[in-house]
Amino acid sequence: MPKSKPRLLIIGSRGFLGRVAAQCGLLEFEVIEGNRSIAGHPGEVKIDLRDESCVRHAFEAAWPDSVLLLSAISDIDRCQQFPEEAKAVNLRGAEHVANACARNNVRLLFTSTAAVFDGQTHGYSEESPVSPISVYGETKALAEKPVLSLGPLAVVVRIALVLGFAGRPGTNSLLDNLREQWATSKTVALPLFEQRNPIDTVTAGRFMIDLVKKRETRGIFHIGCKDPISRYHLGVKLASRMGYPGQVGPQYEPLPGRAPRGRDHYLLTDKISATCTIPIPTCDQVIERCFDGAA
Repeated sequence: MPKSKPRLLIIGSRGFLGRVAAQCGLLEFEVIEGNRSIAGHPGEVKIDLRDESCVRHAFEAAWPDSVLLLSAISDIDRCQQFPEEAKAVNLRGAEHVANACARNNVRLLFTSTAAVFDGQTHGYSEESPVSPISVYGETKALAEKPVLSLGPLAVVVRIALVLGFAGRPGTNSLLDNLREQWATSKTVALPLFEQRNPIDTVTAGRFMIDLVKKRETRGIFHIGCKDPISRYHLGVKLASRMGYPGQVGPQYEPLPGRAPRGRDHYLLTDKISATCTIPIPTCDQVIERCFDGAA
């Protein structure tokens, strides 16, 4: 039976980035959702990244033309505490998906992170050598290799910080976490010494769909806003936008017992700007899109 649209399997579609990516892809693709929960709905398949046979069966059921691999253990402290769990999902899971894509000639877009860098340089390009300082960053840096081995079928997208509301509990959404704390009148301390160039889920989703449908594109791309900002100053802007001004304090040193984090994860976006027609937003635009969904 001929397919009316190319089929896009989104692994991790129930995460706050995956949910938006699925919405962004509906116009171009027939979207199939892949999640660890038991599938029982049309357009959904069960997939456990840790189980290679489960990944293989999911591909047989979904019959995808392209895949977005968004699912990961992204809590950096959890990865540091449970490194084998992080490797099983973030590294071996990516290997399982890359192998399935290779067998079936399927295009793969894999989301990676600025944490593949040590944060000692201001401005990282796609050609900058990786130098992770955390377990999370290490698993992602290692996972990029089997994905990129797919050659013209592979795209790796690195992001420093994704902003958006999850709409459900149990995700790693910074905005949900901050709002929950601010709603109790708590003042939250945020690092003055960590810089990122964040991107909102809507813009990130649009970029990813654009990249995956451009069959001629391959390799690594960095996504983020134009202007880097400290986590503290980002928190000040977010608190003001959410109606909690004054509930952010500066944190001057890393907290003991936490995973190491790079101080400066500013990702340069020249390559994606030259590849996609979607404009690179400012940090203020990114913040507003988290609240109004503007693209």
